[in-house]
Amino acid sequence: MKYVLSQLADFVGERQVRRGLGSLLKYVLFLLAVISVYSVGFHLIMLHVEGQSHSWLTGFYWTLTVMSTLGFGDITFHTDTGRLFSIAVLLSGIVLLLIMLPFVFIRYFYAPWLEARVRLEAPRAVPEGTRGHVILCNYDSISPGLIQKLYFARIPYFVLEPDPVKASLLISDEISVVTGEVDSRVTYEKLRVSSARMVFANGSDAVNSNVTLTVRAVCRDVPVVALAEDEDSVDILELSGATEVLSLKRMLGEHLAARTTAGESVAHVVGSFKGLQIAEFVAHNTDLAGKTLRETRLRELTGVSVVGVWDQGSLRPAHPDMRIPNLAAPVVIGSSQQIGRLNEMLAGEASRERPVLVIGGGRVGMAVARALLRRGAPVHMIEKSGGRREATGEGVRFINGDAADRTVLQRAGLEEASAVVLTTNEDAINIYLTVYCRRLSPSMNIVCRVTHEKNTESIYRAGADSVLSYASLGKEYVISSLLGRDPVLLGAAADFFLTPVPSSLSGMSLGESRIGERTGLIVIGVEDGGQTTSAPPPSIALPANGKLLMLGTPEQRKAFSEAFD
Repeated sequence: MKYVLSQLADFVGERQVRRGLGSLLKYVLFLLAVISVYSVGFHLIMLHVEGQSHSWLTGFYWTLTVMSTLGFGDITFHTDTGRLFSIAVLLSGIVLLLIMLPFVFIRYFYAPWLEARVRLEAPRAVPEGTRGHVILCNYDSISPGLIQKLYFARIPYFVLEPDPVKASLLISDEISVVTGEVDSRVTYEKLRVSSARMVFANGSDAVNSNVTLTVRAVCRDVPVVALAEDEDSVDILELSGATEVLSLKRMLGEHLAARTTAGESVAHVVGSFKGLQIAEFVAHNTDLAGKTLRETRLRELTGVSVVGVWDQGSLRPAHPDMRIPNLAAPVVIGSSQQIGRLNEMLAGEASRERPVLVIGGGRVGMAVARALLRRGAPVHMIEKSGGRREATGEGVRFINGDAADRTVLQRAGLEEASAVVLTTNEDAINIYLTVYCRRLSPSMNIVCRVTHEKNTESIYRAGADSVLSYASLGKEYVISSLLGRDPVLLGAAADFFLTPVPSSLSGMSLGESRIGERTGLIVIGVEDGGQTTSAPPPSIALPANGKLLMLGTPEQRKAFSEAFD
């Protein structure tokens, strides 16, 4: 009973609810006034026209039965005047009782009550004794993938959502949420920030600065990883107390540029782990295109091991008789010296004279252009507005216009370009332009940015050779910072996993485990006692206390957990 009374007190105490109840009360009083007027009219007509006498309660009873359309028929008028009056009461009753009253009740009482109930469901604090958790200060495009990685790493998390209604919706999606103001010290005390493992400030630059200062007022030691939309905000966030600042748009542009066939041909290192480097290189216009892995003799000549090949959006496991398509990107693993020998082998396969066409002159596009210029590649950029030219420096040819116009693409040099990089933040536009560029130049190397990971498959189907998403970049850098390892960024469709050998596979050989066949994951290494065997043969035994280094999608990782854990 006390709980119900406290909820009712909180409900009535809200200003918006009080205004709604006042409007509902005014309507009820108006309705009572109309009923009273009709009751008086009933008495007057019955007495002076019909010649009948009834009590005031009977008048009130007749008015309600007619207005509510019940019409018992026990009391009726026999004159046209009375019947005309009954019609007026009936029509007004349909409007006032059957239409307006439910609407007013829902609008001013039921809806605010339901919203208040939803607000009360959203927790205001983390459970007592919570430790080692991650606090996400916003539920953005990075959050779903990051939450999935935290789940696999068995790290608790809480999303901070200021709006209790939105928080309740997230709770219905089984997201751990705490509601509170992002700039309130009390909020972070209730989040037990002093016991947290990390705070991820993933709002706007101004909000992230405020969050960092507020967190530092509560706890000086907790790591704070903040996103920076603008390059000029990096210093401000660091001065505010951020442990690490991620300028994701600049980083995204650099990773996109590294995946293009332009300038000096090199293997792009996408990550490292315990002395081993994981790298990708584009086979386009190299002597390796069209050959089988056995014919390339890469392991014999350089020492690197090819563990997979990106081909039309799929990371396919490598085998000796696998042929490398012209637009494919082999994934290799090896030491820094072995990657260096691979780069020496790729040297001379440069296309310095052929430009790279960058479509979109935003922050990502400018970062792509600067990275390509450092590699010595000429850059042509299509941008509708020409206001960002000063951001790249010399060496960029700007073409103002719409990239969907064929004449604009021809003026930009699509036919002689070695690659196209699509950097707009609209996935639909990028898909459209991918199809367009692929039709105009079938052998073109197309690298594309994707904002929402759900559109990755569509962009690959449209004809892109390499796709990288803002969300995949963000979640990988945050989880690698959290786990204390270097980030491994393979693209929007695959992740790097390090997981203990399941007890069901202990002592079994890699071939007998059938991990690739049952899950689709690619095992790139087996760790045993601090020693890592890269590109392990099928005969290698899986150690009881060892770990598996694997590449694959989150769905494949989930299939692995269901099959073996």
